[in-house]
Amino acid sequence: MLSIAKIALAPLLLWQGARVRRQALRLPEAVGPRAGIAGRGALKLRLLIVGDSSGAGVGAATQSEALAGRLSTSLAERLGGSIHWQLLARTGNRSADSLQQLRDATLEPADLMVTALGVNDAVGQVGARHWARQLEALHQLAVQRCGVRYSLHSAVPPMHAFPLLPQPLRWLLGAHAMRLNRALSRSVLGRSDRGMQAMPPHLHQAGGAAALMARDGFHPNAEGYRLWAEALAERIARQITLSSR
Repeated sequence: MLSIAKIALAPLLLWQGARVRRQALRLPEAVGPRAGIAGRGALKLRLLIVGDSSGAGVGAATQSEALAGRLSTSLAERLGGSIHWQLLARTGNRSADSLQQLRDATLEPADLMVTALGVNDAVGQVGARHWARQLEALHQLAVQRCGVRYSLHSAVPPMHAFPLLPQPLRWLLGAHAMRLNRALSRSVLGRSDRGMQAMPPHLHQAGGAAALMARDGFHPNAEGYRLWAEALAERIARQITLSSR
């Protein structure tokens, strides 16, 4: 059904895509260090965050207000320990680009990896099974290079609620994002070393999403990053508790 719609709507979708690229407000990545320590305490967790422009904090002014800063701070509060975090993210990254970036980067050891990827894969219409295999490869490489013991993959955001996108392009990208998420969910089912975290429900409703988006209508604002980070931190804290039993 989705393939038929893409063929039927191809001229309109191509025109809309080109128009969005021309007119979209281009915001910078958040400024600030891409590694640091949050919190104090006996427990020490080493965190690697890998992502695209949302991982890089586009839509927030500083890294402390973006995903990396919010997540490390929220984890430190929940766990009562210190979070030694490092960020590897770049605007425009598809999962394949992040895989290459992870191969090339100089990295510190990490216990946990969080990924924030998939929007550019949806825009590029990357196949769902291929995308899921790339995230598996990203996990395996992080295990080999950094010693990662658990990877938590953030779901592709609800693109059907992105204010920037006109219809029917918004519907098409939203539908493909959901297809990617279904493939990822199947690929991590029953795994003890990998998981998937859905985006906060506030982001799935058009009105609610708009209030949590940056001026470009495509990335989270500081409050959107806070809610997203808290959902991830809650899941990680629960995973650590279960693993320690």
